[in-house]
Amino acid sequence: MIIANDTCGMTLEFTKMNGAGNDFVMVDNRDGLHSLSCEQIARLCDRHRGIGADGLIALEGSPELPRMRYYNADGGEAEMCGNGARCFSRFTARLLALTAGTLSLQTEVGILAAELLPDDRVRLRMSEPHSLQLAHSLRVLDRDLEVHSLNTGVPHAVTFVQNLEETPVFELGRALRQHRRFAPAGTNANFVKILAPGSLSIRTYERGVEDETLACGTGVVASALIHHHLSKAPSPISVQVHGGETLEVGFQMQNGQPEAVTLAGPADFVFTGNVTI
Repeated sequence: MIIANDTCGMTLEFTKMNGAGNDFVMVDNRDGLHSLSCEQIARLCDRHRGIGADGLIALEGSPELPRMRYYNADGGEAEMCGNGARCFSRFTARLLALTAGTLSLQTEVGILAAELLPDDRVRLRMSEPHSLQLAHSLRVLDRDLEVHSLNTGVPHAVTFVQNLEETPVFELGRALRQHRRFAPAGTNANFVKILAPGSLSIRTYERGVEDETLACGTGVVASALIHHHLSKAPSPISVQVHGGETLEVGFQMQNGQPEAVTLAGPADFVFTGNVTI
């Protein structure tokens, strides 16, 4: 979808949504009329000069298999966003006049299923996690960190800390995001406090946003699964995000590995509008 052309001066209809504080500009592009450049997306997501969002999500494809295209706030396309996929599910369901049931979504990481829950929450079946690495020691900003990593649709680094509020998330997160171990694509960086077995609190520096966000769904899933690997905490695992909401990660054990991973949480409509681009 995202190719620069003569869209300057066009009016774009959008919906603003948020999933646990992770906010998005939603665009219905099933007719294929919108073709935005990276610069236009970044301007729409700009919190001072645009609508303001952590990313833009476009709905493409058919009603039978809607396709989610996700773009970070810098305009670059990313493979997956867990909170965004939940918002996409409710956005698509509203357009299709669905109030319950399960949707199939086409994403860059495969076809996912989303269950519409009665309380305006969504339970998303995630893609299979891969590339787990536990307990590698990294030198970051003159600190020795024990870092775990897992790809839950996009790459994540996870570090467990004792004092989450005093952790310099922006500085450490930016350094981890750019660390040579995760080159060339970089990684998202999560800092996690264990509140109790199966209960976590998390703060995340997101690649592409290049800042801390109020929530990151794929980071929540990565942190919960790594917590399970290290502590054997059973499903479900609850994770409180920086925005204050709690997300729930579910999974089934098969041959010692978590499978059928789900992420449940809110997906809220904020407002609709039109903007000239």
